[in-house]
Amino acid sequence: MRTHRSAPKISLVVFCLFPLFSPGSPAEAQHRLGTPTFVRERENKRIERLIAESGAETVGVAFFDLATGDELLINPDENFHAASTMKVPVMIEVFRQARARLLSLDDRLPVKNEFLSIVDGTHYSLSPESDSDVTLYKRIGQYESIRELVRLMIDVSSNLATNLLIERVTPGRVMETMRGIGARNIRVLRGVEDSKAFQKDLNNTTTARDLMLILRHIAQRRAVSRHASEEMIGVMLDQKFNEGIPAGLPKGVRVAHKTGSITGINHDAAIVYPPGRKPYVLVVLTRGLADEGKAQTLIKEISRNVYASLRQKKTRDQRSKIRNLTSDL
Repeated sequence: MRTHRSAPKISLVVFCLFPLFSPGSPAEAQHRLGTPTFVRERENKRIERLIAESGAETVGVAFFDLATGDELLINPDENFHAASTMKVPVMIEVFRQARARLLSLDDRLPVKNEFLSIVDGTHYSLSPESDSDVTLYKRIGQYESIRELVRLMIDVSSNLATNLLIERVTPGRVMETMRGIGARNIRVLRGVEDSKAFQKDLNNTTTARDLMLILRHIAQRRAVSRHASEEMIGVMLDQKFNEGIPAGLPKGVRVAHKTGSITGINHDAAIVYPPGRKPYVLVVLTRGLADEGKAQTLIKEISRNVYASLRQKKTRDQRSKIRNLTSDL
């Protein structure tokens, strides 16, 4: 039992500018050392204040702007329980195996509620009361397409659909694919509600940096293939839980994202599509806020501040361009 709360962990928030590069290149290796080209103190202090005032134990933030290459990092390599954000790597692996013709998205899997613990191979079942979607439980004994299971896993965060897909594609192959794109710290070990594994701390974990990298691959159409990436974006655009990152944005801004939450853990990982510009990736991971509403408010406010900062930068750039044009006359 935790008897005290440690001070919130806050590390330097930086905006970095660097060229786009492929995973595994020398440029990425240098980037992972965290060397910035410039720092914006105003944005640093604003985000740090939000985190400190929230009372969260730890918050991880990772942002990447596909329009400029700017990057913002707070505790980017802190490990968090992944909760349902691990469903994005599972989705990528499903599409990878479909491209490799190891399966078809139109294949139909038997819907069941019996799975094997990774600890000792004993059987366990999921509780509909603990799942955000109960519709799939009504189809136990029937068959459902992999395509529909992916939709249920992402858009309504179905745990049952997740376990059926993980059993089909296997955690090991999910991990291999993540390592192949450069996500070196995320762990997808098991399905949901494997209580024996949980007791032994065999949990799915992630970092803000790795989720950012994964979503960058999707946003840049580099996850599996251009067509597969576009399909995955389409799925995530239909996300039903929008109290976090989307809630901090103006109405009409499109967001392809995946949330995740368990007790004291609340996350959101998104590709945001502001009108008239390239998208950006924003990941916010929180730990230590028992009140889910407070965690969602924190994620929403970080999202609001990031978006506002980009709008202000655009306005400053436009004014600077006008001044330069005027001075040349």
